[in-house]
Amino acid sequence: MPEFFQNNEQVSDGANLLISMLVRYPEIGTINFNPETNSLKFTFMISGIPTAGDFESVKQLIINSIATYHLLQGITDSKIDVELSKYEQVAMLTIMRDVHTMSQGEIGLTVKLLRERFADRLTADQNDSILEEDLLLQEEVIEDLLESMRKQYNERHNLIGIREDGRVFVFNK
Repeated sequence: MPEFFQNNEQVSDGANLLISMLVRYPEIGTINFNPETNSLKFTFMISGIPTAGDFESVKQLIINSIATYHLLQGITDSKIDVELSKYEQVAMLTIMRDVHTMSQGEIGLTVKLLRERFADRLTADQNDSILEEDLLLQEEVIEDLLESMRKQYNERHNLIGIREDGRVFVFNK
């Protein structure tokens, strides 16, 4: 599994996880890791403001799809919350999930649902230089890091991962 380094120090599994998710899924605007609740918060940017009915429909689609995915995977006791906030003509769709029941497949499913639902309104970085093999490698890395965090994660840092101008940054909050 690739490891990222900064100033000759190994970066934590949590930081690597956020980096890998942002690299693999350019639709994710930001990811926050909260160690107190051991949860991740994904924020997606949508141009234009969906109607209340449209948002409720998307919210139920995401919740029901994840619940069905978990049922098929034999996962119980998952925590999910979906919220919408607005700023001028941009909507921010936020999905909060617990790390213990999350999987890479679920993240892929969620992103695919949002791509289909919002098509060209979903903001995404364009990175044509990433090859299909690199995307598959990132998916494996994400699943391995999620598994690592489920088993033994003890870092106590709030982390935030953001993308800016085609680059990915992770900071301690």
